[in-house]
Amino acid sequence: MAEVEFKGVAKRFGAVSVIEDFDLHVRDCEFMVLVGPSGCGKSTALRMLAGLEEVSAGTISIDGRCVNDLPPKDRDIAMVFQSYALYPHLTVRGNLEFGLRMRKTPAGEMATRVREAAQVLDIATLLERKPKELSGGQRQRVALGRAIVRQPAVFLFDEPLSNLDAKLRVQMRGELTRLQQRLATTSIYVTHDQVEAMTMGHRIAVMRAGRLEQVGTALEVYERPATLFVANFIGTPPMNLVAATIADAGGALATADFRLPVPASLRPLTAGQEGRRVIAGFRPEHLHDAAVGGRGEIHRIAMTVDLVELLGHEVVVHGRIGAAALVAKTDPHRAPAVGSAMELDLELERLHLFDATSERRLEP
Repeated sequence: MAEVEFKGVAKRFGAVSVIEDFDLHVRDCEFMVLVGPSGCGKSTALRMLAGLEEVSAGTISIDGRCVNDLPPKDRDIAMVFQSYALYPHLTVRGNLEFGLRMRKTPAGEMATRVREAAQVLDIATLLERKPKELSGGQRQRVALGRAIVRQPAVFLFDEPLSNLDAKLRVQMRGELTRLQQRLATTSIYVTHDQVEAMTMGHRIAVMRAGRLEQVGTALEVYERPATLFVANFIGTPPMNLVAATIADAGGALATADFRLPVPASLRPLTAGQEGRRVIAGFRPEHLHDAAVGGRGEIHRIAMTVDLVELLGHEVVVHGRIGAAALVAKTDPHRAPAVGSAMELDLELERLHLFDATSERRLEP
C-alpha cells in the first residue's frame, strides 16, 4: 500500500504546456479518479506517475520516495490501459503469467498468484482460452488480472472501460469498485465520463487545461462546485447558468430576461455589491413544476417549453425565458407540451453564485 503525491508537477513539450502547477495527494488505499474533458492532461499525469513520460518540473512521490528518475519497472505500479493489449498467441494463463516470468517469479508463487487473481475476477474457467475466444468484458478482466498478479503498491487505470458497450461498462464499473474495495490497493483511475467518476471514486479530481479545478467527494463536488467549469461539467443535464448583475441593496439579481431574489443565506455575499457581475447557477432538479412545488424558500418563474425528454422515471424539460435557456426535471406523469408556457418553482436555497470574471464560487 502507498500514498501518491504530485507537488508542483508540470509537463511541457517545448513551448507547449500540457500540465502546470499540479498538486494532488492520493491517500493510502484510496480510489482517486481524475476526470475532465479530452486534452485536459489527466492521462499525461497518469503516464508521468507510471514513468512513461518525463516530468518537466516538480516531483512525484510514491510512499514518500521521489520517483522522477526511476524507470517504470522500479516504481511498483501496475497499469491497465484503454486497449486490452493482450498477447494473442498466449492463453489467458500465459497472459497472466507473462509479467511474473519476466521478473523471474518462482513457479509456485506464480501459480498461486494466477489462481487467486482468476478467482477474484471469475475467469478461472477461461485460463486455457486464447484472447480471440473471449468477449470484450472477459478480455478486460484478463487485463485487470495481469495487473493484479503483480501485487503492486499502486494501480493505474487509463480509461479501461471506454471500449466496452454501455451495459457492459455499467457492469464492469461495479466490478472494478468491488475489486478495489477487496484488494484495498491505492488506485488512480482516469476517465472523461463523469458518471464513472462519481460512482467509483472515493474522491474525484476535476481537471481543465492541465490544472486542477477541484478535489473532493462526488457529493462535495456536485453540491458545492468550486468553479463555473466544475458546475457545468459535473451533472447531467448540467447546471443552469445565467449571467446576472447584483441589482440592489437587497441583493436581487437582474438577468437580461428576469429577476431573481437572493435567499437569506447568500445575502452577506451580495450586500453592498450593487453592479457586480455574477453567474447564477441552479440544478435542473431544483427547478420544479409549480403544480408540485419546491422545498423551502421558492421563486416562481414561467418558461416556454422547447423540448421534452421522457426518460421513464423523470422528464427533462428544456425551455427558455427570453434568450435564457433553462432545463428542469419534472414528474413523468406531468410532462408539458412543446410550445406551452410552464410555471416553475426555483428552490432559492439551492442557488449558487460565481464571480463573472474569476469564475470562482462566491463563499461567505
